[in-house]
Order: sequence, then structure tokens, then C-alpha cells
Amino acid sequence: MAIKMRVLYASKKGKIATMASMIKAEYDLAINAVDKIPPAYSCDKERIVILMLSLKGEPDDQLRLFCQELTKVRAQNVALIIDGTEAAATRMKEILKTAGTNVADEVLFVKCGLFSKAVSDEEKAALLAFTHRIVDNLQ
Repeated sequence: MAIKMRVLYASKKGKIATMASMIKAEYDLAINAVDKIPPAYSCDKERIVILMLSLKGEPDDQLRLFCQELTKVRAQNVALIIDGTEAAATRMKEILKTAGTNVADEVLFVKCGLFSKAVSDEEKAALLAFTHRIVDNLQ
């Protein structure tokens, strides 16, 4: 099933990029479907955008501004994968909902070290189970 989906990340941690690539492979997404924030190509009528973010406290201006522009026209649905705190995830949900997009209630929290890019089998299973639940429940 082809789906108009983007996986965008804001993190300096290699594990986040590795996980983004796993989602790309799972859904056989287009070459430009995975990108850093701000992406080289802007979102346009995406069925879902998965944001993978490393957050401690308030998001930086670049991330905040990008999320404020994720309207329903750009992204009908947004899901969050967060390397950080629940408070940071709640803050991102507020920013995204204010922009007008539909934000998935469930957030996947991941733990990433600075130098490890390795994703365990359990982490991969949790990541793909999360993305399948989100995609299967799209509004």
C-alpha cells in the first residue's frame, strides 16, 4: 500500500537517522521521504508526517517555526517519536495542534545515546509496531 508519508527528524543523534531509515524501508518510501528539519522539499498534502525529535525543554526556533507551518494542507496527520521528556512531547503537540494538523495521541519515546547508531531488535519492533498502528488509524 503506497502512502504519502514523510519522516522528518531534528536530532544530532545517529540512532534517530537510523530509525528514520527503517521506517522508510518498511513503507518503501520515495528517496526524498526522509530528511532533516527543515526539509529540502516542503511538505505538501502529506497523508502523514512522522517527526522524530531529540528534545530537552523548549524546541529551538527552527523546529518550532517548522512545526507552526504544518497545516492540514501540508500534513493531514502528524505522529511524534521523541528522544526526550513527556513535557517536551506535550509542548510539540500544542504547537502542532495550533497549526491545525491532526496529531496522534500516542507518542513513541525512544532513548538515544550520543554516539550509538545501533537499534536493538526490541527497539526496531516497537518502532515498526508504532508506525503501523499510526498508519492503520489515520483519519
